[in-house]
Amino acid sequence: MLARRECGRVKWKRLNGLGCPKRPAPGQFSLKADVMRRQLLLVVGFMACSFLGGLAAESLVRGGSASAEPGRVLAPMDTTNGAGLPHDRFQAVIQQISRSVVAVDAVKPASPGASKSDPVEESGSGVIVKFPGTNGVVVVTNYHVVGAASPGKVYVTLSDGRIVQPARIWGDPESDLSLLNIDDTSLPAAELADSARVKRGQWVLAFGSPFGLNQTVTHGIISATDRGQISLGSTIRIKEFLQTDAAINPGSSGGPLVDLDGRVVGINTAIASKSGNNSGVSFSIPANLVKRIGSQLIEKGAVTRGYLGVQLASAIEPAEALRLGLNRVSGALVEIVHPNTPAAAAGFRVGDVVLRIEDVDLRDENHLINVVSALPPGQKVKLTVWRDRKALEVEVVVGDHGGQKVRANKP
Repeated sequence: MLARRECGRVKWKRLNGLGCPKRPAPGQFSLKADVMRRQLLLVVGFMACSFLGGLAAESLVRGGSASAEPGRVLAPMDTTNGAGLPHDRFQAVIQQISRSVVAVDAVKPASPGASKSDPVEESGSGVIVKFPGTNGVVVVTNYHVVGAASPGKVYVTLSDGRIVQPARIWGDPESDLSLLNIDDTSLPAAELADSARVKRGQWVLAFGSPFGLNQTVTHGIISATDRGQISLGSTIRIKEFLQTDAAINPGSSGGPLVDLDGRVVGINTAIASKSGNNSGVSFSIPANLVKRIGSQLIEKGAVTRGYLGVQLASAIEPAEALRLGLNRVSGALVEIVHPNTPAAAAGFRVGDVVLRIEDVDLRDENHLINVVSALPPGQKVKLTVWRDRKALEVEVVVGDHGGQKVRANKP
């Protein structure tokens, strides 16, 4: 089920794709396997095994707090007093946000073509937020945790131990996001941050249920923003991740990445690892993408995405850039122009390098995919294209990706 890309000996993995099938019972440890099946091993003193690379979960937080008013969106943390050391802030944020962190268990139908037709049991995490147009609250999690499971096959464990089921589920496999509508207005909701303001080096906390250990918290910094050079299979098309060194492990999929103001900056979704467990390179879906995708799913039941109709090279090598007359590696190299598409109508050619869309300079092919996908179908845009060692402008009317079957690296 899980696609991998070898990068040296590093494997890119969705957090739950290989091994947080069903949540282990107390005293049991969920191991990774090459198939989506539960493998449980009784381990005496299993907590010692969780010290991966010398890192342990910072704290385990249980229950709620009487200071929260039911049904209210949690207010940002007050930073006007210049709260001292980071660990002082950690404790305050944990106390606040843990009430909105949940565990998610799903029984999914077997994938098409799977060797066995038995349902797949999978576990992950989620965070309670509010979206306009819904009754109650919404739990944001990963699509690869919930998949095509029906509401009656999804179980949400709240911070106080109660188990509830969603009234409705929305899902978008291309961004790996799912929304679970919980019909209860009293649940405390976290606030989604403006992730465009996230900077490298800022402190973050990662919440989740690694190996079935609910309400686990780890800490780290933002290592990078707008990461797209990872492979998570052909279904996940929109990749603009936040990168963090906060410890994230199987079972943490869908959990929130939170800043020291108590706002959710991202949804944890993938790791780069040789062993399958945390190695300090983890990825989260930025909150602004969550807001954009979530709003469309709730309002329209589907996500509208722009489409050009070209297939792009996965990267431009330095030697190729110089051969084309470019003095830096940037932009997106066109490998195929599909017939009867907006790109074909606009006169795109194989070998073109798309450098800019309107006033946005493009870093790479993933950046182009993300920018085009966010455009409304029917909009006319101006692209700067490098062709025959010079720049020229091309106008194109954005198409509707909804009717297309193209996937990864095909905006």
